[in-house]
Amino acid sequence: MNQRMSTERYNRICQLLKMRQPDLTVCMEEVTKPHNVSAVIRTCDAVGVHKVHAVWNESENLRKCTAMGSHVWVKTQLHKTMQDAVGCFKEQGMQVLVTHLDERASDFREVDYTKPTVVLLGQEKTGATADAIALADHSIIVPMVGMVQSLNVSVAAAIVMYEAQRQRQAAGMYEEQSLDEKECQEILFKGGFPFLFKECKRRNLAFPYIDEKGNIQADEAWWKALQFSKEH
Repeated sequence: MNQRMSTERYNRICQLLKMRQPDLTVCMEEVTKPHNVSAVIRTCDAVGVHKVHAVWNESENLRKCTAMGSHVWVKTQLHKTMQDAVGCFKEQGMQVLVTHLDERASDFREVDYTKPTVVLLGQEKTGATADAIALADHSIIVPMVGMVQSLNVSVAAAIVMYEAQRQRQAAGMYEEQSLDEKECQEILFKGGFPFLFKECKRRNLAFPYIDEKGNIQADEAWWKALQFSKEH
């Protein structure tokens, strides 16, 4: 079995880990179209979001929507209700924003995204629900001067998240690693050794340590446990 990833891949994953922003995220509320879900997650990966959230009854659909590559690098967490989701964000000290046009809404560029932030994204046709609007700290809008009144949800997400990236980059927040070492080790193993990662998950084995050269550091007992042919 391969015990070492290439230097190029190791360095690329390490660079990704350094720039991940664990206190910046989005929460999709019943966003149901696979291409929209996939596009939102792809944008989140591009700006360094570590985990995206969703309030969605059809959890199986979310897994299908994320089975296009980005799910390897961006974690997903489901919540049964918007109340559960916002409670989770509040526990982490996040400001909760919702994309919604109302009398208290602000231009999305006027928000300070260097604070821990989650952006709630409403359903494609009806937008954010009353619960999401009531639970959010603030409403934000993307100003529009044309005839259409709203943007596609994935487009709106990209515009807002790239403003967040711009502000955070200017503040130097991409220069220091924010993810803890345990998370980094899991992603190094998953991204560098996908087959072995799946086998460890299947057999309920602890993940090995990946050293600074991209080598797997594990004792003989771990390798024997991995090689053991377990029936499905």
